[in-house]
Amino acid sequence: MASMKQIKKRKRSVESTGKITKAMKLVATVKLQKTKQIATDAVPFFDAMYEKISNVIKKSQVVTHKYLKGKAGGKKAIVVFSSNKGLAGGYNSSIVKKLIGEEATIKFTPQDTLVYAIGSKVRDELKSKGFTIEKDFSEKMEDMEYGLYIMIANILLDDFVAGKINEIYLVYTYFKNTIVHIPRVLRLLPFENVEKNTSDDTELLGKKTFEVAKSKYEDDPAMPMNYEMDDEEMLNKMIPQYISTLLYGALTASIASENGARMTAMDNATKNAKELSEKLGVMYNRARQGAITQELTEIVAGANAI
Repeated sequence: MASMKQIKKRKRSVESTGKITKAMKLVATVKLQKTKQIATDAVPFFDAMYEKISNVIKKSQVVTHKYLKGKAGGKKAIVVFSSNKGLAGGYNSSIVKKLIGEEATIKFTPQDTLVYAIGSKVRDELKSKGFTIEKDFSEKMEDMEYGLYIMIANILLDDFVAGKINEIYLVYTYFKNTIVHIPRVLRLLPFENVEKNTSDDTELLGKKTFEVAKSKYEDDPAMPMNYEMDDEEMLNKMIPQYISTLLYGALTASIASENGARMTAMDNATKNAKELSEKLGVMYNRARQGAITQELTEIVAGANAI
């Protein structure tokens, strides 16, 4: 059995750890309140953007546009959002499982995949598995400037047009609520009608499914889509905005999910520290009581001997 000194030292260590986790929980809670509101408010805009792009492409006569069909020989590109810090429970590991683990629904291999990383934790894990890190924007993970994601979208589209990549996937964590955060893989390009796909992986940033949205005028031949510019010029402007908008939406959802996961993890750690401290307190009292009993027994035995 551990000595009183050892138990007391461990109890102090656990209590100190509990104070740290409690402080981290409070910080994560404050950050969550801010990022949660941003993520929630942004969802309708992202859904509307996807719906408009869907309708434009469905009505458009362009079938060979450079952004709609990848070149043969290109690789898959995955834009992965994760965190730069740990202590967030299973937040980062769930993303890895969704990509290359038992929960993966799309096959990504080191031979046919390029990684555009936004967050160092999953980046390092994929790198250790042999994946090529094509671009790393991890230091910008918490940068909420929309201009950054316009730049990333342009980089992706340049590589798509050049034939380096022929598919673009977005990997992020969907913020459902403070407790539930769901890793998602969305295909951004080539844009195609996937109305028959009803799995959870096709859910967009909000409640819509990842499918071509139907306009109320869709079946009315007398109401064609009108452009102020030609089809190709319209797509040249809208598709980059579509990519950058969904990237920014994934950022807001991922940051809110990370803060929610960290708050939950630190709350559980604080509760565990408190429970362990109480158990160590009981152990210390028992050890102290045993030591007192031992001393009294020795005194009585000595007195009887005299």
